[in-house]
Amino acid sequence: MEAFVTSEVKKNIAEITFGTPKSNALPGVILEKLAKTILVEAEKKEVKAILLKSAGERAFCAGASFDELLAIEDLEASKRFFGGFAKVLDAMRKCGKIVVARVQGKITGGGVGIACGADYCFATEDAGLALTEINLGIGPFVIGPYVERKVGKSQFAAMAIDAEFRSAEWAYRNNIYHSVSKNIEEMDICISDFMERLSSRSDEALALIKKVSWEGTVHFEELMPERIYMSASLVLEESAKKSIEAVKIKLGSKRKD
Repeated sequence: MEAFVTSEVKKNIAEITFGTPKSNALPGVILEKLAKTILVEAEKKEVKAILLKSAGERAFCAGASFDELLAIEDLEASKRFFGGFAKVLDAMRKCGKIVVARVQGKITGGGVGIACGADYCFATEDAGLALTEINLGIGPFVIGPYVERKVGKSQFAAMAIDAEFRSAEWAYRNNIYHSVSKNIEEMDICISDFMERLSSRSDEALALIKKVSWEGTVHFEELMPERIYMSASLVLEESAKKSIEAVKIKLGSKRKD
């Protein structure tokens, strides 16, 4: 499978799907396209909500592409890459339409940020999550404000420090997931019913719910340049390169769909 982002409008719902060969880990080009697609679909008058999905039946999103992280050689390229995650999250926050995420499996790193950037999130019982950036010699700085908004500063710090997987039930109790199903089939039934109801709701009411739910987050934009620099500078360290390479070798085929 080659990396892709597709979109299709069905009954007033824009379904955006992304996919990459290694557990839907995201390279810069896909981050840029995903952010742009969210904004383009949200501009369509007939669209009342966005359903964000990833390919396959296993990992929803394994965060940053290890291959791309290893290929980064200078600060400007590094800032562009981490800025890509910031653009996706900013698009989800500012697009004006309700964003619903479909999390069919485990998520790590930047993928957790995407789940937290959604207004409503469906998941399966297999969808454990972890902030694993510390294992790579960096940290979850760009996605931090979005994760912290959902779980609080203390829980965010704990996730960032221990890098351990939390269960889907934990994510439900801590406001990241809003619905947890036994399997993908049951989740998709719940999503279909939910999106059908959303498609009949008042455009104005949905837009205002989106607006008020993100009140107090304008400062995210002010935080981003420094947060991007934190990750961008750390990933250039030789120790980070060695850590990323070691984790990549350890995971091996586990990051394949």
